[in-house]
Amino acid sequence: MQSQRPRRNRKNEGIRQLVAQTEIQAKHLIYPVFVCEGTNLEAPITTMPGQSRLSPDLLSKKISEWKKLGLNHFALFPQIAETKKDSRGTEALNDKGLLPQTIKRLKDDHPEINLITDVALDPFSSDGHDGVVENGKILNDVSVEILSQMALKQAEWGTDWVAPSDMMDGRIGAIRKTLDQAGFTDTNILAYSAKYASSFYGPFRDALQSAPKFGDKKTYQMDPRNSDEAVREALLDIEEGADMVMVKPGLPYLDIISRLKEISSVPVAAYNVSGEYAMIKAAAAMKALDEDKAVMETMIAFRRAGASAILTYFAPQVAELLRKQQV
Repeated sequence: MQSQRPRRNRKNEGIRQLVAQTEIQAKHLIYPVFVCEGTNLEAPITTMPGQSRLSPDLLSKKISEWKKLGLNHFALFPQIAETKKDSRGTEALNDKGLLPQTIKRLKDDHPEINLITDVALDPFSSDGHDGVVENGKILNDVSVEILSQMALKQAEWGTDWVAPSDMMDGRIGAIRKTLDQAGFTDTNILAYSAKYASSFYGPFRDALQSAPKFGDKKTYQMDPRNSDEAVREALLDIEEGADMVMVKPGLPYLDIISRLKEISSVPVAAYNVSGEYAMIKAAAAMKALDEDKAVMETMIAFRRAGASAILTYFAPQVAELLRKQQV
C-alpha cells in the first residue's frame, strides 16, 4: 500500500496555488452603499467603522476610485428623513426623491456600472417594517401591490437590478409581471429569498434609522432554526422569475448557501451583513485577529459555499488586497 501524504500538495505556495479549488475576484463583489441628501456630505456610521452615508455627488466621486479597483456593482440604500416617512412609504414612489436623483447622477457619471436598488418599505415607512402595517399586522397583498410599483419606479429611474428584500409572499411574481407589462423585460430581479430574522442587522438599521417602531420581523423574515424553508422560498422565487437568489445574513448561514447552490437554476448570492462586518472590525481593533486575513478568509468561505456574488462592506478593502496580490 502506497503512503498517502496530502501535505505534498501544500508544501509550497506554487503548488498551493495550482491545486486551489476556490477563488475570489473583484468581479464577485457587490458594494452596499448608504446614500443621504445633501452636497459634499459624508456622515460616518459609528457602528460600522470605515462606512459612511454619502451624498450623491460624493458617492459618484468615490465610485470613480472604486472602479479603479475593479468594483462595478453597487447596491444603493437611501437614508430617508423621518418627516418624509408615512405608513404607506409613499416617498418610495417620488420621482424627485433621493433615490431617483442618485440613480440618475451615478448613471450619468458612470454608465457602465451596475446598480442594485432595494425594494422594501422599511426605509420609507413610519412603522419601520418591510410591509404595510394595519392593527399590528403586516398586510401581505397590499404590500405586494406597493412593492410592485416601487420596482417599476426604480426600473424607470434606470436601475439595473431591483432587489426585493421584504419577504412578502408572491412579490417576485408580481414584480416580474409588472415590469414585463411596462416593457422592462431586461430589468433583473435579485430576490432576498432566504432572509432570516437575524440579530446581525443592527448596524444597518442604525445607518438608515429604519428599525421597526414596534415588535419584530419574525412573521415575514425566516426562523434561523429552519433550512428546508429556505429551499422552498428559493424555488418559489425562481419559478416566479428571480434572476438571482440571495441568503442573508451570510456567515451564520453558509449551510443555506450551499443547499441553495445545489438546487438553484440561477446564481446564488450571499450578503455579508453589517453585524458580521462590525464583528471583524471590533476584533481587529482589539488586535484579536489580523483584519485583512480574516476578511479574505470570510470571502473565500462564501465562495466555497457556492456564492456567485457577495454583497459586502469590505468590497473596496478586498479589491485592494486582490490588486496587491497581482502586482
